[in-house]
Amino acid sequence: MNQPARIAIIGGTGLTSIEGLKIVRREVMHTPFGEPSGPLTHGELSGHEVVFLPRHGSAHTIPPHRINYRANLWALRHLGVQSILAVAAVGGITAEMRPRRLVIPDQIIDYTYGRDHTFFEEDLDFVTHIDFTEPYSAHLREHMLKAAAGLNIDVATQGTYAATQGPRLETRAEINRLEGDGGDIVGMTGMPEAALARELGVDYACCAVVANWAAGRDDPGHQITMDEVRDNVSQAMNDVRRLLAAVISRV
Repeated sequence: MNQPARIAIIGGTGLTSIEGLKIVRREVMHTPFGEPSGPLTHGELSGHEVVFLPRHGSAHTIPPHRINYRANLWALRHLGVQSILAVAAVGGITAEMRPRRLVIPDQIIDYTYGRDHTFFEEDLDFVTHIDFTEPYSAHLREHMLKAAAGLNIDVATQGTYAATQGPRLETRAEINRLEGDGGDIVGMTGMPEAALARELGVDYACCAVVANWAAGRDDPGHQITMDEVRDNVSQAMNDVRRLLAAVISRV
């Protein structure tokens, strides 16, 4: 592999490894912003070079609010990555966002706090603002949607990702508020990951896996359990892997 991989996959809950990924090497990186979530895996998927990084660490031990998003994104960009496909487990808020369904969101609302959310804060020649009107790459989203259609995978073609702080799940009243604000799905890792990619000039799109109904959206009294989340994500992962392989071939 003489050329750097131009595309990377960031795996979330349920995707700490990729079936079919031919691993070439693993690379430990150090960045000006600290350590990434773990070694970066260089490999081949469907005959194409990719870099894979599990967002929560290889053993899924890093909670959403403690992920070093800046180190992760800086490391990938430093390797020459130009496009990122991010996978994330989310809760379904609106009726069409049912468990095990895949969603290709087109908007984000950020409710997180206290996270290192920008590269532009020290030693600046001038104050920098990025255009974040459309937070996801339009052409990457298009590739994902066309790949899903070609594979007959049922996906929600748009949706607003409400990014919350975690690691606790939300209350019923909070979910009501998020829906009132326009949120369709709720997760804990969508920000600042998407904004940091934009700051670095890296194309970024998300494949969200609905792992459960959000609080108060299932039967009254239903309690969300991690067993339920893991089971639903596991059931959807085959479609996620097929979709990622097809998108990488297209890109």
